[in-house]
Amino acid sequence: MNKRFYGWWITVAALCTFGISTGLPYYNKDFFYDYFQKDHGWSISAITLGFPLAALLTLWVGPVLIPRFSPRKLIVAGTGLTFLAFLGFSQMGNSLAWYYFLWFVYTVGYIISGPIPHQIIMSHWFRKQRGLAMGFLYGGFGVVAALSVKAVKEFRLRTPHFNYHEALLIIGLVMFVAWPIALFVLRDKPSEMGQFPDGDSAPPAEQKIEAKTIKYLMGQWSFWLLLIGSLCSIGSIGAVNVHMKLVFRDAGFPSQAALDAVWSDAQFVILCSSIVGRLLIGKLADVFPMKYVMTVTYFIVAAAIPLLLSVTPSTNPMVFAVTFGFAMGADYMLIPLMAARQFGVNSLARAMAVILPVNTIGQTWVPYGVSAMRDHFGNYHVAMGVVLGLAIVGAVAIMILPRQGADEDMIAPKPAPQASRA
Repeated sequence: MNKRFYGWWITVAALCTFGISTGLPYYNKDFFYDYFQKDHGWSISAITLGFPLAALLTLWVGPVLIPRFSPRKLIVAGTGLTFLAFLGFSQMGNSLAWYYFLWFVYTVGYIISGPIPHQIIMSHWFRKQRGLAMGFLYGGFGVVAALSVKAVKEFRLRTPHFNYHEALLIIGLVMFVAWPIALFVLRDKPSEMGQFPDGDSAPPAEQKIEAKTIKYLMGQWSFWLLLIGSLCSIGSIGAVNVHMKLVFRDAGFPSQAALDAVWSDAQFVILCSSIVGRLLIGKLADVFPMKYVMTVTYFIVAAAIPLLLSVTPSTNPMVFAVTFGFAMGADYMLIPLMAARQFGVNSLARAMAVILPVNTIGQTWVPYGVSAMRDHFGNYHVAMGVVLGLAIVGAVAIMILPRQGADEDMIAPKPAPQASRA
């Protein structure tokens, strides 16, 4: 066995590919919605329908593809699809059908190169320090995402005649940077390098847990609680992410430049705060019962929603941005940690292949529902009230999850047999 543990180098490589494949496109796509509206004359509800429609049409992708292929090869394929999608966005005309097809391409790329393959790689390389490792993964992801948001803002400010088509094309081209890292640096499991998780001299007991089938998982009450809780919370986060700039616009920011600036500043603080949240919560998840850590995090998501509505041109959005960013960063990261804890690391690919597509439904359709309610009521107050209720439901679902999961059952020390009395 190699003496030097390569897990942390794999973590650095994974956070680079994760930031490129997911952070850069996902956290910048909403920036272009108002440009699409001006350029093509589409309604906000039509524009925001693309992602949720694609999420419905790609529900099969996770269960069919992810358990069958190497995570790092999925990263290569998915980033290639993301490039094609952003190339299409940069060149598209006024056809909504073509626009929706491009969202389908992007969503397939997001599913197979985004959170799931990176979560699987980290979960195989770490057991005892899995929370901390996942925190570093998502923290680095947040750094890449934050820097990309800053770069888009600077590109917008420093370009006299800003061409959003060029910005979209550049985002697409950056996807190819992930290819050499995924192909030549990443490894799916420590066994590929003659090592064991955490650099131990023997495999952890959890690797002996048999991988559960999707049918088995669907029959577990704890799986449904995690699915419902994460669906509600991710849906709430998605609603804030998608509509944040539009909520700011309704609050009365006086110009497009001012609106772009406040969105970029808030998004940058959100992503920076998410880094702190991921690192801190990741460490806490290794120390305290994960369901309690996750429940508190989900309630913080709910608390951020009223703060969003309080932002005006005369107020500072930073309180909202720090609160929301902290909870958002921890939220996404805790789902695979809880899935591995509840069902075992060998079942993580199958569990997340169901959970992520369903979460993507919430992440996309809740924002679309918010769009419909905004159009109906003429403001965001009712819609965000519904989102607040949804976030609370998610927190309660996690609160009633069983505390002990499959891997804890396996590794829990057995009581010593009592000596028989003469």
